[in-house]
Amino acid sequence: MKPRVLVVDDEPPQLEILRLILGAEGYDVATAASGRAALATLGRQAFDVVLTDLKMPDVSGITLLEEILRAQPSACVVLMTAHGSIDSAVDAMKKGAFDYLTKPLDREVLLLAVSRAVERTRLVSENRRLREELLGRFRLENVVGAHGSMAEVFRIVHKVARSSSTVLIYGESGTGKELVARAIHMASDRRERPFLPVNVGALPDSILEAELFGYEKGAFTGADARKIGLFEQASGSTLFLDEVGELKRELQVKLLRVLQEREILRVGGTEVVPVDARVVAATNRDLEREVRQGGFREDLFYRLNVIPIKLPPLRERRTDVPLLVEHFLAKHGVPGRTRRVAAQALEALVEYPWPGNVRELESVIERTLLLADDDVIRLVDLPAEVRLRGGQAASRTVPVEIPEDGLDLEALERSLLLQALDKAGGNVTRAARLLGLSRRTLQYRLERLQTAPDGAAAAPDGAAEGQD
Repeated sequence: MKPRVLVVDDEPPQLEILRLILGAEGYDVATAASGRAALATLGRQAFDVVLTDLKMPDVSGITLLEEILRAQPSACVVLMTAHGSIDSAVDAMKKGAFDYLTKPLDREVLLLAVSRAVERTRLVSENRRLREELLGRFRLENVVGAHGSMAEVFRIVHKVARSSSTVLIYGESGTGKELVARAIHMASDRRERPFLPVNVGALPDSILEAELFGYEKGAFTGADARKIGLFEQASGSTLFLDEVGELKRELQVKLLRVLQEREILRVGGTEVVPVDARVVAATNRDLEREVRQGGFREDLFYRLNVIPIKLPPLRERRTDVPLLVEHFLAKHGVPGRTRRVAAQALEALVEYPWPGNVRELESVIERTLLLADDDVIRLVDLPAEVRLRGGQAASRTVPVEIPEDGLDLEALERSLLLQALDKAGGNVTRAARLLGLSRRTLQYRLERLQTAPDGAAAAPDGAAEGQD
């Protein structure tokens, strides 16, 4: 598209000359003979550059500049003045003008100024596009899942992201707690400030206290200068407290005060410092049980547990494994090279219980991509522990004669699944045994083919197993 330029001047001859000069250089030029006319035009369409006279009878160039930057902040404004007033030019630049020119205008100087302004506008627009693209990656795109439990996680995150309420994320190690915390931050009004994570369980108490709350000079041996802690650094941003269940009782009291009073006291200090940090915490412990057993303060638990989010382990949402595999193939693959996973290998990946959860799956895919010999990842390419758990069921074969006119493999699979369910009287566990599959693998196949009878695929563990 041609760069769009709006020229504003109350002298018609000057307006026409500028229109001809800029038009001859390939710009899409619109004109306005007054400040009010310019504002009306700006209300209807966007421009890359606005070239405006400084002195006009109805609306001055400075006033027009302020209105333009409010309405179209990405546009560059170049001011023209016949007076050559340095004070006016400095004032204009302070208010956001990109450049100023003195009349009579030099054609080359004019074209250079407009060209630079267009380039600046395009760079700002490109930067905004890339930023939105970056933000998009954190809007739960990196937290992949179509399982119902994950849909509930996504719903809560989108609901609470713009609030300042404290969030507590529950989940086993490797389920993606920090990814969810980052997604909350990036979807919030605090995303302009850096996200600050700290692993509570990884630091000794004395160091953790200093990291969180900071300290004054001379507070202890080696405190040669004041240190600003993470709560102060995170004012206006998000502080992520990972494994908060590891926090010792003394620091639990201090954290409770921060959450209640929104203020901290540096180690060795006497001055109360207000803070505005949004706290997102995470734990792999059952904190309610910890409270009952006296290991975690009840009052702190309720302050942290304002908005609980529970991330299920991967073994409870195995239908998401194929989605995650595709995600990690794209993330760790070589650009321009398509890699895929063979059916037996994918079945083994679905079958494996993933004690290390999503983190373990990502590690396996990354390693396999590096070691596999070609573009198809086969069962033999997977780590031994994955092959042994899922490979036996995946590698069983039954001779099937293919007719001359071919067959519909998907229809055949659907027929076998339904036959097995019919023979098993609708019992998913029995049907899985007839097919040499695990119950979960059969559920995955039923969901994928969308052929499960009402209630069969969704039957809870053991619902019909007592009939065996």
